[in-house]
Amino acid sequence: MSASGPRNGVSWTSTGGWAKRSWFCRVLNSLPHLDFTSWRSSRPTLRCACWNCSCFASTLVIAAHANSTHGVAMRGLSFGGQTKIAFTQDPNLHVLEVTDLESASRRSTARFFDGSKPEYPRRMHCIQGSDAHRLVRDLKDKNRTGIGDRVTEVLLPEVSFEALLAVFAGDDFTLTRPYRPAAETPFDHVQAAREQGNSIVQSFHESMSQQGGRLNKVLADVVAFANARGGMIYVGVSASTSRKGAPRGVPNPTEAVSLLKKEIERNITPPLNVPVDVVESMDAPVIRVSVPNGADKPYALGQTRIYVRQEGETNEAMRDELVQLVLAHHVVRVPVVEVETPAAARVEVVAVEPGVTPELSVAAQPDAVGAPSIGVEIVTAEERKGTRYFSIRDLRNGNTIHNITMGSARKLWSYALNQYTTNPVDPAKTTWSGDLGLWQVARRVRRLRYDLALRQPDGSLRVFYGVTSDGMSGPWGQFLKEEDRVE
Repeated sequence: MSASGPRNGVSWTSTGGWAKRSWFCRVLNSLPHLDFTSWRSSRPTLRCACWNCSCFASTLVIAAHANSTHGVAMRGLSFGGQTKIAFTQDPNLHVLEVTDLESASRRSTARFFDGSKPEYPRRMHCIQGSDAHRLVRDLKDKNRTGIGDRVTEVLLPEVSFEALLAVFAGDDFTLTRPYRPAAETPFDHVQAAREQGNSIVQSFHESMSQQGGRLNKVLADVVAFANARGGMIYVGVSASTSRKGAPRGVPNPTEAVSLLKKEIERNITPPLNVPVDVVESMDAPVIRVSVPNGADKPYALGQTRIYVRQEGETNEAMRDELVQLVLAHHVVRVPVVEVETPAAARVEVVAVEPGVTPELSVAAQPDAVGAPSIGVEIVTAEERKGTRYFSIRDLRNGNTIHNITMGSARKLWSYALNQYTTNPVDPAKTTWSGDLGLWQVARRVRRLRYDLALRQPDGSLRVFYGVTSDGMSGPWGQFLKEEDRVE
């Protein structure tokens, strides 16, 4: 165990077992209203308590080897969803240390925690660590790393703990990158984003010229991200899914940044502070627009046009979406009554002795299985004056949009309606596992989309269209194809 600075907290390795844990419990026990004298304290409770206590001591909190077997990301496990969310989304946790930071896989840890998942809306800083159990790398096995074999670079204004803490407490994720030797090409954040493509948290525009309405498309994305949870816009580069190769770049980037800032200030209401800067990618200047999660929703372009983000596309809000934006922003919050705790009160954390938990059958408790978290579900269908109207539920946020027609449907909605009307689910041809079913799989925009079914107690079916692998957690994960499984 090694100290890090006179008052900046303590850093330690992940080895040492109960001896170090016992020492740390004695440290925590000095804090008021907490009692960790029992070394049998439950690990989840102890972990969250450590993070909550650490924030009072100006400590940088890092979840070590988060994606490994015993890491807080709990990769590859089909249970413990709420525990995983609590561990990785805790506001007192600054960083996830991972071993796959440079992985191009769609299932990498950094991509999983990029803010695009409904259950994990907070984007997490990720750094890489060796997770070493030896001093020197095994030359016969590259995965058996030694100390210092995976290094993270951090761009700091000065070499100090305060500057380091500010980076990981902030929202600029380009200030860290995996270290590469001088002979290799440095890590390119823009290129890494291109490999992920358009999503609910990022978009790409090759230019922002006023001709052809390209500038308005950029502004529409700003509004859509502000009405969601924020996002990143790259101008001067296309997503790799549409065109590969070096970025086109932006001519006269300084003037372009100034123009874009003025257009945002002039056209978007209410006022929104949007940082705009220039980054280099393959020697080409690319404009980066960091849109925050808007605090005064809904935001509008030109006073009248309100946009929303749905997965990888921006659309003008429909009536029900606009109503939901307004209601969500003006939720009446009931004041919380604080109850004073006696000064002498102490809370002792006692772990329950582990027991044998019987394996649960999904079929036996179908109501315990929720819908996937990404995709759409057709709730109702009716015909009025010769026109069919549908109500569609967005599985990401649970919102239901009414009065959708085949002509007004967006891309994913249109796909779902087309399948619903022309290719209804056939239970006899569905692959079932208990009450969960896989109807069909199709590739759309270079990604596999799953159509799933859930049998209800009364025998009826709920059908979920266009579900991606990101939305298939828990028991739904059994239907994932090989390319979508966690590596």
